Amino acid sequence: MLDFIYYPVSAVLWLWHTAFASVLGATSGLAWVLAIVFLVMTLRALLIRPFIAQLKFSRALAEMQPKLQEIKRKHAGDREQQALAMQELQKESGVNVLTGFLPIIGQTVVFIGLYHVLRSFQPGHTENYVFNAGQVQSFLDAKLFGAPLEATLSTAGSSFGTVAAVAIPLMIIAAIATHFTARAAVARQPEPAEGAAGSQVRIMNTLSQWVFPAGALLVGPVMPIAILLYFVTQNAWTFAQQHLVAARFGPEAARDTV
Repeated sequence: MLDFIYYPVSAVLWLWHTAFASVLGATSGLAWVLAIVFLVMTLRALLIRPFIAQLKFSRALAEMQPKLQEIKRKHAGDREQQALAMQELQKESGVNVLTGFLPIIGQTVVFIGLYHVLRSFQPGHTENYVFNAGQVQSFLDAKLFGAPLEATLSTAGSSFGTVAAVAIPLMIIAAIATHFTARAAVARQPEPAEGAAGSQVRIMNTLSQWVFPAGALLVGPVMPIAILLYFVTQNAWTFAQQHLVAARFGPEAARDTV
């Protein structure tokens, strides 16, 4: 049903693996590790333009706030008129709400596609989307420091120690990177206002700094090592992007990075 996602993601993974395997060998576990890392980097690079659009949307939305407050005051108690006036204001300002969600949607689609493709590397399969039987077996044989890329902590069995030695550090790195990325974004925010809006900001800041990183530790045991590599690469990209945006557009813009 979602082949329109799975095939492009597997094709990009195939291209990178083919490139690295030509240098490192078709059976090299490192070739698969690098293919996953460069897959994430490729797809995040493709999302740069939507990210810039999101940044412009966030700025335009901030500039619209006084007018939005005026609309709410002018049409207090009339939700229909408020909605119509806000739509007109968005049209005049050239603001498209969808652009604010494109990077998030893109990253979600990539994760769904990559997770499905990696989980579809199964013993006995003669193919996995664009991968042939030999490549399927190559992935199943691929290891990172002795731990199979398709292994999870929850299903490691007798190999638990080997898998844990790789999976746990990756989980911790992902959690720490998530925390410090969120912490840097919060540090660049202005002091939250009083009232309901300020309370919502504080709640989201707490979630992003502590709950989301904890989530990486909670779901880590059921995630394949290949997916944990995805999380680490994704967080590293976001952290670097945040600092580059701060240097290019100013500290206030970095808090809108994804």
